Amino acid sequence: MAKTNNEVDSQGINLVGKGTRITGDVESDGDIRIDGELNGNLNCSGRVVIGVTGKVTGEVSCKNSEVSGYQKGKLQVEQHLSLKSSSKVYGEVSTGKLSIEPGALFSGSCIMGDQLKHEEAKKLQKA
Repeated sequence: MAKTNNEVDSQGINLVGKGTRITGDVESDGDIRIDGELNGNLNCSGRVVIGVTGKVTGEVSCKNSEVSGYQKGKLQVEQHLSLKSSSKVYGEVSTGKLSIEPGALFSGSCIMGDQLKHEEAKKLQKA
């Protein structure tokens, strides 16, 4: 179905440019790219890209993610997380699939794949 001029694309790409600093929580229905700084939590139903100059301090929850910059805090990625060679990631990571390029720095814990599903099932049983 074609879009009319009155329809708004709610799944656009959001950009936090280099030199921009945001303090607070961010929610997005679309994709987001961070080349600036975010001090707060990020909840995104799409893809999160943290560029080489990007810095995120806080919890990130998304469908897919590519990190080339700095991220400190809990990182929950539903499908695929890719850590590029320039990335520096500190904290607890949970993801379906993980790829790490040589040179990337990752310090923390990781739950992935079937183990992630098992941990989620244990949480539901306790509830």
